[in-house]
Amino acid sequence: MIFILPVAAVLLGFILALLFKPTINNAVKLLLAFSGAFLLSITIFEFLPELYASGSKNIGLFIMAGLLLQILLEFLSRGAEHGHLHLEENTKTIPWLLLASLCVHSAFEGFPLSQNQDLVYGIVVHKIPIAIIISSFLLASNISRMQILFFLLLFALMTPLGSYLATLDFWSESIRNDINALVVGVLLHVSTTILFESSKNHQFNATKFGVILLGIGLAYML
Repeated sequence: MIFILPVAAVLLGFILALLFKPTINNAVKLLLAFSGAFLLSITIFEFLPELYASGSKNIGLFIMAGLLLQILLEFLSRGAEHGHLHLEENTKTIPWLLLASLCVHSAFEGFPLSQNQDLVYGIVVHKIPIAIIISSFLLASNISRMQILFFLLLFALMTPLGSYLATLDFWSESIRNDINALVVGVLLHVSTTILFESSKNHQFNATKFGVILLGIGLAYML
């Protein structure tokens, strides 16, 4: 399941973008807000307490390192991990910096999934709207469909790759905890950026707030 669901989420996002050609409209923004709330809640309710229970002394340090890592990755991806993406319409080749950033991000987020089943659902829910947004922009460019499929398949496979690497025996428990803490920092940055970005004209959006509450509630019940 940890190898199949993340790939299925990306492919589902691509199919939705291909069939309905959604732009970054309210429906996608609400789905993105739900995914951010769900992912953040899973991280805080389950992943973070389990990590601190390990007794490692470097948890906080590596969480901050994860936050900094995600900032660097977003410099390359221009925020695609949380729904911001801008490509030139006349782009004809794969945006390699974007792909590299997304692949590194996805590989890291896959690392703890073999140890935390509920986090799998958080990652899957997060990937669907991100895949829709990325697919929509790629389809609107002059990049060929074959290149787009290559881009999305590589992006999709990075999370299972990270999960597979985590199952190898050469990781010590200390290093495993440090990498998991790094991932917590990455997830905290992405999910909070999704949730706390200013709404249009800084107005309160009751629908978005309700969707966020739903995401938190579902995560709490898992």
